Formats: sequence, structure tokens, C-alpha cells
Amino acid sequence: MALIFGLSATVLIGLVGGGIDYARLTYRKSELQSAVDRGVLAGGNALKLASSSLDSVRGVTEQTIRDAAKPAPDRPFTLSVEVPAEKTSVSARAEETIRFGFGALVGLRSATVSAEARVSVVGKMRLCMLTLDAGAPGAFYLKKEAQVTANNCSLYSNSTNPSGMVGGDSAIARADTICSAGGYLGLRANFAPPPQTGCPVIEDPLKGRANPPIGACASLPFPFNLLPLGPTPKIDQSITLEPGTYCSGLQIKKNAVVTLKPGIYVFKDGPLIVKDKAALTGSGVGLYFAGDKAGLLFDKDTTISLTAPTTGEMAGLLMAEQTTVTNPLDPAVVANAIDLGVNIPPTPLPLGQTRPMRIYRIISNNARTMLGTIYLPSGRLVIDATQPVADQSAYTVVVAQQVNLYEGPNLYLNANYDATSVPVPKGVGPLSGKLLLTK
Repeated sequence: MALIFGLSATVLIGLVGGGIDYARLTYRKSELQSAVDRGVLAGGNALKLASSSLDSVRGVTEQTIRDAAKPAPDRPFTLSVEVPAEKTSVSARAEETIRFGFGALVGLRSATVSAEARVSVVGKMRLCMLTLDAGAPGAFYLKKEAQVTANNCSLYSNSTNPSGMVGGDSAIARADTICSAGGYLGLRANFAPPPQTGCPVIEDPLKGRANPPIGACASLPFPFNLLPLGPTPKIDQSITLEPGTYCSGLQIKKNAVVTLKPGIYVFKDGPLIVKDKAALTGSGVGLYFAGDKAGLLFDKDTTISLTAPTTGEMAGLLMAEQTTVTNPLDPAVVANAIDLGVNIPPTPLPLGQTRPMRIYRIISNNARTMLGTIYLPSGRLVIDATQPVADQSAYTVVVAQQVNLYEGPNLYLNANYDATSVPVPKGVGPLSGKLLLTK
């Protein structure tokens, strides 16, 4: 009788323990499946970037799965990720061996659980913002109530710094995908969705674009061609300008309304400054900046409406610059030096930098149309307006050394390609994309 009772107790313990082990097994399988699903979705979003590589997609997928699955040293874990050469899908399979706590009672010591998923990509997601600084903190930096709204596209930082992306105070960045080669500093609420970290560095997708020629210095129209212009030519009346090379830059002030005819405008050895209540408008124009003293400043009460060319050397490029710079000058310093009594605050310093950068600063509260690609591989785009910027543009792409937003602007990076004839430069991609998840 005691033997029978002993056997029954063992069987009972085995059955109860088996139930506990089975519950653990089922729960862990669910965790693995969730991790694998998240991984292939992250890989799919990376795959939709026009400049993605097979290695970068695999890396993002594997990192996301491992971060979500949190494999333990005492549980053998294997993971395989496949991305075909045509880059149309991402597949992953994870396996883990789990030791049973009560399995020895019934002759079963361990079991293997697995999960797999596949995501197919329809179209490609365009890259709408990329900061190129390889190691600075705050290469992409949002402060106070600044916002970036990137509809149907991705935000990416190449900085491998642990704080390569920074969201401070009540700042918010919204996009389909947010990816940092390093880490990010800020509350999860600062980013929607939370950034993927440790993403592979991606090559500048616009590197190698031909630069427009820098011609002889253009003359301003009458009556400005009769006046002593000083180090930076000044325009304080409404006129229409022709394309050309504007040596020592250009300053537009007072209530002047300056219209740019279609073509390329080179600002050499001096900044483009629009201040007071002046306005700058142009359709089919490309702005190119050359020399250490070049840069840009759109002051608070100005009106800016610019659209990139549809053809020619700067097709799709609203702004571009000479890639070499040694000793750049803050355009705010130039603006204050030209007109005594003017006091535009100096441009806020970056959190850090790995190389000299020209400054392109938008304080304007009426810069609603900036249609095209802003390509500043040696530049720092600084926006400290308090109103939306580029929200009335069909699309805006930014590729810059750094992007820093202060105060309370909302930079809109729209992706309404069908609403404009301005082409999207090859490398940042013109198509939206969708992901189809299967198991």
C-alpha cells in the first residue's frame, strides 16, 4: 500500500510539475514569436531605406530580436536571419532549449521551442532625414518644444555616440521608423516610435552629386549696381534677381520682396541673409553655398517660399554646399556686424561636433514652403522658429551633418511625391512602402 501511495505521489508531482513546465514552454514560445515578429518588422523598415545594405538589414533584425527575446546563458539559443539579394523580404527563425524542472520524473529533461516569421516588402520607404556626423552627441537634437513630423518616411542618425539622438524637454519626433547608429537620450515619449539603437551606419546617399559651376561674380540690377555695397551686398527694395554667383553673399532687408528667377544661385564667401520683414520667393531655384563664410540665415519676421528645380544639375536639390569647410562663420555675426543696432542672437552651439560645419539657420515663422532636398554634408541645419516649417511643401528631405531644433518649431518632412513635379534625388527614394508579416 505504501509503495502504491509512493508511486501515486510521484506521478502526481510529475503531472503537476509537467503542467508547470508546459506553461513555461508555452509562455516562452509566445515571447520568442513576439521577438521574431518585432525583429523582421524592424528589418523590413530598414530594408525600405533606399540606401540599406544586406548586412545592415540583418544587423537591425538580429539586434531587435535579441533585445526583445533576452536569451539567458543557461538556455542554448540560436538565431538565423535571411535577406535575399533582391531585398524583397526578411526572414528569421529563433530556437531555444529549455530545461524542465520536473521533467526528469517522467523521463523528459528538456525541449526546444522555436518561432519564425517573414516580412515581405512592397515598395521602399524613403529616407527623409539623415544626419551624417559620425560621432557627435546630439547630431539629431530636439530641445524645448521642438518637433519633427516625418509622415511615411524615416529619420536616421549615423552618430555612434551613446547620445547621438537627443530629445529634451517636451520635444517630439514622429516618423515611420527612427534609427540611431549609436544610442539616444530622452524619454520614450520624445520619439514615436522609440528609436532603434545600434543601427548600422549608412553611406551618404547623395555623395558624388555634381556641384554646379562657380562663375564670375554677378552684378545686382539697377539701382543697387550703383551703390557701394560693402562686404556683403544689401537689398532693401523689391526686385527680381537672375541666377548667378553672388560673391560675398547677399543680404535682403527691411520690407524688400525679392523674387528669384528659375536657376542656380551660388553664394560664395558670404552668407544669404533675409531679415527684418523681407521676403524671398522662387520657383525652380537651387541655392548653392561655397567658401568658409557661406551659410544661411532666415530671421524671425521674414517670409520664405522656395521650390527646387525640376531639371538640371540641381534637379530636386533646394540647397547644397561645397563639401570642404575649415573656419566657418555664424551668419548671425555677419548680420549684426553689417547693421549696427541689429541684435540677432548668436546661433546656439551644438552639443558636440567632429568637424567644422557651416550654419544654416531658420528662425523664420513663415517658412512654410521649402520644397525639395536640403543637402548639407558639411553643414548644420538649425531651426529655432516657433511656427511650422515646410508644412506646405509636397515633400522635404534633409541630409546634413547635423540637424538641431530649438524653441518650438515643427519641421514637416512630407512625402507627397505625386503632388509635385520636383524629382526626389536618387538615393533617398521616391516610393512609399508597406510590410506584409507572415509566419
